[in-house]
Amino acid sequence: MSPRPSRMACIDALKALSSQLIVLHHLAFYGPMSDAAHVLAPDLLDWLSQYARIAVQVFLVVSGFLAARSLAPGGHLVVPHPLLAIWRRYQKLVVPYTVAILIAIAGAAIARTWMRHDSIPSAPGLHQFLAHVLLLHNLLDFDALSAGVWYVAIDLQLFALLIVALWAARRCAQWFELGGSQLGTLTVAGLVLASLFWFNRNAAWDVWAIYFFGAYGLGSLAFWVSAPERSPVALLVLGAVVVAALILDFRLRIAVALAVALLLGAARRGGWLEHWPRARGLAFFGRISYSVFLVHFPVCLVVNALVFHLVPHQPVLNALGMVLAWALSNAAGAVFHRYVERGAPLRSLRLALWPARPRPVQRQQST
Repeated sequence: MSPRPSRMACIDALKALSSQLIVLHHLAFYGPMSDAAHVLAPDLLDWLSQYARIAVQVFLVVSGFLAARSLAPGGHLVVPHPLLAIWRRYQKLVVPYTVAILIAIAGAAIARTWMRHDSIPSAPGLHQFLAHVLLLHNLLDFDALSAGVWYVAIDLQLFALLIVALWAARRCAQWFELGGSQLGTLTVAGLVLASLFWFNRNAAWDVWAIYFFGAYGLGSLAFWVSAPERSPVALLVLGAVVVAALILDFRLRIAVALAVALLLGAARRGGWLEHWPRARGLAFFGRISYSVFLVHFPVCLVVNALVFHLVPHQPVLNALGMVLAWALSNAAGAVFHRYVERGAPLRSLRLALWPARPRPVQRQQST
């Protein structure tokens, strides 16, 4: 586990486990290897195909929790320049994401030489590629160039929506001389209620942040209400409101989001958020989780194509191919994390996109 105090062992563990479930979900859901291997473990592959995708809710809650921690630790926005914060978030997400999209395009081209399958994206045009880089591909109804890229666009939308909500609350508090922290928390809580009781129940909204804000905002609220100086009743009230939304319309994704939010809240109140579980492996996989998420699909696609080309109808060999694809996805993620996500070229590109100011500026902790 990283000795740096900025790392939180509980969050690293959640990210590590969730990223692995997402890789396994895509292996079970896409490509011919899972079809051939299905006879060996039908229940497991069916579960991974249908339910492992719910792990994305963990990332939504964790992202909201960390965003609240860095943007508004006391419930009121402390970022002096909201638009700059959104721009920096865009850079953090999109620079490695764009490299991953190029890898995905290359991987799909390789896969097309060995097989024809619905899981292989078509070669993109310039407009489709630019829409991905600008994170507008869902809104403009372009086909995705890699599995899961919708999440990156939604993450930026959610971050921007949270900042706008907190900024509006701060402005209102200044105008009407109200308590900024209470108004910020109430504003976010109102958006969470709107999402849980209305927008999240209508799949037509699933390309917009408000559809997912129930889970994301739960993470933010869990951070604020779990402050040690607050009464534990606040966390219980938060849970009760979400239970009411589930009674109205049960959604497994929201139930998982609630469980994660309560876990993070309890961990913060109990003082073990930073220290449990003490596992170097989980800490490592948590650190590389975004890189694994970005590059695993082209790796899985190429392995699928190669195994299909060589041994298309042998269940055992296809099952071993799935294991190989899972292992290579993690290896590729580790390399990508070291040399792209955290590498010197990426830092140089960020500096070129937004040069450092001559005077020191206090930086907010990234989420």
